[in-house]
Amino acid sequence: MKLNLYVLTPKRIIWDCEVKEIILSTNSGQIGVLPNHAPINTGVDMGPLRIRLPNDQWLTAVLWSGFARIVNNEIIILGYDAELGSDIDPEEAQQALEIAEANLSRAEGTEELVEAKLALKRARIRVEAINWIPPSN
Repeated sequence: MKLNLYVLTPKRIIWDCEVKEIILSTNSGQIGVLPNHAPINTGVDMGPLRIRLPNDQWLTAVLWSGFARIVNNEIIILGYDAELGSDIDPEEAQQALEIAEANLSRAEGTEELVEAKLALKRARIRVEAINWIPPSN
């Protein structure tokens, strides 16, 4: 049994192919999706998208919120933005994390604090995506 995964943003198609399973960050936590999953519509939270290909290789993408629809072995994710893990430069991601942590410690006022926390969350997600170790089969 197969799943068809489509990950779309306003700028481009991130993913359009057959997968074995995914692990998706939703507004209520992470969910795993295998073939014949119950139909569901859900909000997508900022976080990693784990993709298991038919050859059992795992790939990671980062989703920056959106909406997902799962029905009849088809997963459609409409995201505000997304990045493939392979497109993330590890050194740049680590540097962005360090800058975000420093900016949070210097933030003053509500607006600066909110922006700094969001930047830190995004930086942590990007670093997590490139450092993830897939489960062994």
